[in-house]
Amino acid sequence: MATWTSTAIAHHGWSEYDNSKTLNLSGKIQAIGYDNPHVVLQLQTKEQLWEAVLAPPSRLQNRGLPPKQLQVGETVNVVGYPHRSEKNEMRAEQIIVGDKTIPLR
Repeated sequence: MATWTSTAIAHHGWSEYDNSKTLNLSGKIQAIGYDNPHVVLQLQTKEQLWEAVLAPPSRLQNRGLPPKQLQVGETVNVVGYPHRSEKNEMRAEQIIVGDKTIPLR
């Protein structure tokens, strides 16, 4: 699993995301930060590289998504809201891995 340190790891307030605009992104995982306070994925879509801020690691594990199930190169779908000022960052509300849909909030 490729990991990196993300600028999104510093906890954002959720008001920094525009919940009036829903994004539904599909792409390949380029890197994974499976750390507190939030798991973060770099997701390469056809258009651009996104940083998707997911739930905390403990919540993902409790909902059936341990670190070993997120792999670099895997295609996933992420649904959520864009950051108001960081153009390639989103807050994920749900992730779809294979045929499994995991709610994050």
